[in-house]
Amino acid sequence: MSPAYDQRNIKPARRLRANMTPWERKLWYGHLRGRPEHFRRQKPIGGYIVDFSCEQAKLVIELDGGGHYHADQHERDVARDADLTALGMLVLRFSNRDVDRNFEGVCAVIDAAVEQRMRQ
Repeated sequence: MSPAYDQRNIKPARRLRANMTPWERKLWYGHLRGRPEHFRRQKPIGGYIVDFSCEQAKLVIELDGGGHYHADQHERDVARDADLTALGMLVLRFSNRDVDRNFEGVCAVIDAAVEQRMRQ
């Protein structure tokens, strides 16, 4: 059963799906789309819209741009991760730079997390 979500996030999530960042597109089309575990992009979960999620593996993937490294945004990210973890989700965060410079490594971390979570 999927976690509850805020109905007000449906339209913003649709807009985000239509306007993915280059890093989101790279990860979606290069690795997540079409996987048997069925990932979703820009998915409302709880009061948030997460970049990518896999309900079967209870996994959330967030891609962080430069704004995530300011103290106030970092505090919000920590609270968000805690809320998603309380819903039973594992949150993986990668920087856009990681996706650019170490795409295979990012994919390997995701694959390992999916495999581990699917065994639970």
